[in-house]
Amino acid sequence: MVRLAISVALADFYINANCIDIDDWTDADTAKKQRILNVAENTLTRAYSQYTIPDEAVYEFSNTLVVAFNDTNKLAQQGLTGFTVDKVGSFNFKDAFVNGVGADLRKFIPQSALDLIGDANGVTLSKRATKWVTM
Repeated sequence: MVRLAISVALADFYINANCIDIDDWTDADTAKKQRILNVAENTLTRAYSQYTIPDEAVYEFSNTLVVAFNDTNKLAQQGLTGFTVDKVGSFNFKDAFVNGVGADLRKFIPQSALDLIGDANGVTLSKRATKWVTM
């Protein structure tokens, strides 16, 4: 369920003031921005259900998602490995980014969003995980 506090107007204000790369966000229409906000909030709420999710973390994640799903990157998300525009340029995607439809969105959660969630809850969250290694 989407909270009413998450709005495009508040996201626009936050992203314009606090994020470095905002071109894809400002280019998106209001309906796409709202969908991105909804998905970002739902993903964070499911991934970190034991924590309070501050609006700012949703905005940070939304700005990352709008870049990940811009027109060019969306092609990689759909499985395309590269394309050429006649006499203009050639574009190839890294194998790690070409993953097909339905990829886990949690991999796009930026550390800045995790830091905001951690700060709001008095914990430290990181994308890094401790793993056992056999040598």
